[in-house]
Amino acid sequence: MSSAVEIRPITADDHAVWLPLWQGYQRFYKTTIDEATSAVTWQRFLDPAEPMHAALAWRDGEAIGMVHFIYHRSCWTQGDYVYLQDLFVAEGQRGGGIGATLIEHVYADARANGASRVHWLTHETNTDAMFLYDRIADRSGFVQYRKII
Repeated sequence: MSSAVEIRPITADDHAVWLPLWQGYQRFYKTTIDEATSAVTWQRFLDPAEPMHAALAWRDGEAIGMVHFIYHRSCWTQGDYVYLQDLFVAEGQRGGGIGATLIEHVYADARANGASRVHWLTHETNTDAMFLYDRIADRSGFVQYRKII
């Protein structure tokens, strides 16, 4: 039987264990984010003045999952929204509730900080994750449009 999973915010000492998870996330979505952008992202996570946050899932001293989330204002509520931007669980660790535990960590952080909503996107082909998402959140019905500029 596996030991319990612990979720905790990243620290400056976690870069070497965060980076392989971040790269695994990019491989999963068949994309590459340049090293300079990843370095800026990492520094933003460590800056208490930034609205960006990250946490790692740990089991037996090994980082096995990560979540990135960003607080932002909304015109629809007084409380901030929290955009859960990136969620990743290492291969071989999936299906054991780690993703749900990471999302629950974001929910708890949002509640503790007076946020009104947590929201996220997933690719329409990510059907395994959508089984989880359909259990723990509501689909908004909105379709995303975007333009890279």
